[in-house]
Amino acid sequence: MGFRVVCCKTGFYTCYIDTIKILFFNFLSLRKGMDHIKKYIDENRDRFVQELFGLIRIPSISSEADHKEDMVRAAEYWRKSLREAGCDHVEIFPTEGNPIVYGEKIIDPALPTILVYGHYDVMPVDPLELWESGPFRPEVRDGKIFARGADDDKGQAFMHAKAFELMMRTDSLPCNAKFMIEGEEEVGSMNIGAFCLENKERLKADIILVSDTSMIGLDCPSITVGLRGLAYMQVEVTGPDHDLHSGIFGGAVANPANVLTKLVAALTDSEGKITIPGFYDDALIISKEERDEMAKAPFDETSYKERIDVAALFGEAGYSTKERTGIRPTLDVNGIWSGYIGEGTKTILPSKAYAKISMRLVPNQDYRKISELFENHFKSMAPDYVKVKVESLHGGQAYVSPIDTIGYQAASKAIETVLGKKPIPVRSGGSIPIIPQFEEILGIKTILLGFGLEGDAIHSPNENYPLENFLKGIETIPYFYAYFTDMWKSK
Repeated sequence: MGFRVVCCKTGFYTCYIDTIKILFFNFLSLRKGMDHIKKYIDENRDRFVQELFGLIRIPSISSEADHKEDMVRAAEYWRKSLREAGCDHVEIFPTEGNPIVYGEKIIDPALPTILVYGHYDVMPVDPLELWESGPFRPEVRDGKIFARGADDDKGQAFMHAKAFELMMRTDSLPCNAKFMIEGEEEVGSMNIGAFCLENKERLKADIILVSDTSMIGLDCPSITVGLRGLAYMQVEVTGPDHDLHSGIFGGAVANPANVLTKLVAALTDSEGKITIPGFYDDALIISKEERDEMAKAPFDETSYKERIDVAALFGEAGYSTKERTGIRPTLDVNGIWSGYIGEGTKTILPSKAYAKISMRLVPNQDYRKISELFENHFKSMAPDYVKVKVESLHGGQAYVSPIDTIGYQAASKAIETVLGKKPIPVRSGGSIPIIPQFEEILGIKTILLGFGLEGDAIHSPNENYPLENFLKGIETIPYFYAYFTDMWKSK
């Protein structure tokens, strides 16, 4: 903000004083808003944490059928939380899988609408013996919440419920709010696409807001502007029709476990390149300019290696570590099993061997095409002394969110207001399969306002989420609502 210099001395001072008044008024308004938000969080922080703990204690593991009732309990917990936070209408919608929770607060149809997406399902907890505390008995250690779902996505999604409550209780909600919380994100969001198609009118909004990603750190904030796609496969290699005695048959009959390991090893070469014919044909190549911008994000390779206890890093030749996890596709074995793995020995030649394999994809790579290429190639490599079955379990497209939208600008300004630094746009190596579908079905862009950290051990034992990040997220979200509404009005 500037002021016009005039020749008249009196006019100059009048203009100068008026400008100072405006600046001071804006400062006071901002300070008042900051104090207002912080005051509510400070007064309710212990309750916020305990209510989050109540959600975390529900073992809502979507990939395990034994937890079907827990999925319903988690949905009910969300319904209760949204109603108590201030939604006028909250409803649980059954699906062919796990239920979807929908809530809304419409203060004025003429105002913009923010649609919040999150998920209440979590990953399995194995191996259980590596957890330092019970995965569903949340506790705070060293300023962090330790539990399955603490970050992904119960802790991050719950920030939105509490931020919404804050705005409702302080009469500061500037626009309409809607919530859509599902229970199948960790298994591919199989039913939410159909839900969106059937409820397009109900889900009308101007922006989708999601906290299911990470940032570099509170001292170096970032916003995720890209997600990789995913193609998730399971392969089965069969030799004899039953397990055989390894002494009598070993050397005469092919061992499917041996064959599987060779097939898997052949999927990549010594330089980390994926060998499936046609795999890279459609992959988007990032420009040197964008790679140079990405390189500005701080990265300490020594600390990175120490944190995961490896002596050296490995990946596709010609790319940095951050590029390998953000702008390049990958192929990884997520699980492999065969034969006897119990205590002691059992000398058998197993009948079958299995592997779960995921491929992270970049923009322009269609997961359906990649799944087909994988299946054809894997079967073509298999020798005739085994039978091979390939199954596509789930997948999703890559996603890119432009930084020139009012959604991104509002998120950037909100983070800068709270954390004091302008965030860096980054691309994540993770995948959220439903995000591209939102744009395809609902025609709405998504902002990925994540507060997790790379070291939060999501999907692993001892998952955690810093309390400070949880609270800073609650503080930031109301600013996003305010800035987005202001920008929407002035566009």
